[in-house]
Amino acid sequence: MKDDTSIQTGLSLEGKAMTMIPTRRDFLKTAGAVSAGFALGSTAGCSPSAQFESSPTSKRLLILGGTGFIGPHMVRYALDRGHEVSIFTRGRSDTELPSEVEHLIGDRNDNHTALEGRTWDVILDNNARDYRWVQKSTELLKDAAEHYIFISSISAYEIGGFGWQFKDRVLMDPIVDEDFQRRPLPEGWNNGDEAPYGLTKTLCEDIAHAAFPGRTTVVRPGLIVGPGDPTDRFTYWPVRIDEGGEVLAPGNPQHANQIIDQRDLTEWVVRLAENGTMGDFHGVGPGYRLSMGEMLDAIGTVAENPFELTWVLEDFLEAQGVSPWSDLPAWVPGNASFFVTFEKSVAAGLTFRPLPVTVQDTLEWDKTRPAEERANRGFGWSRERERAVLDAWHASLG
Repeated sequence: MKDDTSIQTGLSLEGKAMTMIPTRRDFLKTAGAVSAGFALGSTAGCSPSAQFESSPTSKRLLILGGTGFIGPHMVRYALDRGHEVSIFTRGRSDTELPSEVEHLIGDRNDNHTALEGRTWDVILDNNARDYRWVQKSTELLKDAAEHYIFISSISAYEIGGFGWQFKDRVLMDPIVDEDFQRRPLPEGWNNGDEAPYGLTKTLCEDIAHAAFPGRTTVVRPGLIVGPGDPTDRFTYWPVRIDEGGEVLAPGNPQHANQIIDQRDLTEWVVRLAENGTMGDFHGVGPGYRLSMGEMLDAIGTVAENPFELTWVLEDFLEAQGVSPWSDLPAWVPGNASFFVTFEKSVAAGLTFRPLPVTVQDTLEWDKTRPAEERANRGFGWSRERERAVLDAWHASLG
């Protein structure tokens, strides 16, 4: 694990060390404005479809999953690239996919009959929520394909929880690379026992590498966002800012943030399959240090209604019983899971849409969701609760 004691300060324009923790008065109302920062970076603003127009050699792809959040775009992109696509699902989703897709029906728990006796060039495992699923699929398919791509998560790392413990730490450089310590097995744990999400991903990675030695690609995404995301973990912010009015912005605007459009992630995964790229990678974006302030400003460039950001200090939010990540999604102050390395992935072909494009497409998709679903979002607090905390903040300023 890298030493993180030096990451709480940044450098001024004169090169002098400066603390990145504003005072209370520095957090007075700030109008939403276009931040030049969100356009920085050699890959930011690149269109993957524009960059990869050449037709690759067609491959036979088996996607384990294919109908959830990230699956449909992966399927369509692969077909557009000229690949043959089979998906293995339980057949319960009403997701519409192109007619060229081969549907194989089964269950990763106990019914793999549809996969027996078949071969593919690459297997893309994007829905493993149980390490025992990967044990079964790799045992069955280890001689049925040359390449196994497993979609893991940065939750596989031993980073820390989503609480307030890192609120005073402002990450100016990432401290988590692909060799960072992953979650260890708990004492007394045995194969076959239940495993929490992060440990499941660690186990799945090891199982895939063991079954496909030298033929495995592990992609560890961070927060995946964009149209089709049913969780509202990012969608809260475009929706809230688009509504307009006074918007509570949490903590220090310099806190690092990372999100990746599901289309950038899945298109890159398909290209990894095309190129036979092996190894472990981070599926995070964008290709530069994104701050919470820059993210909210970028969202504001798409908003239809006038809005005003009011930045409220972490200490005050904590005292008010506000929960990072759940009350205020896509935000965990100082947590290293929101700033991991991306250089290796960019070198392997990962590109990014401009953030305002992701925001616009997310908003347009959100407006098509059922009213009941939009009224009962999985993440984000109520407008009444936001108003109460804002009123308390203004009262504390005198």
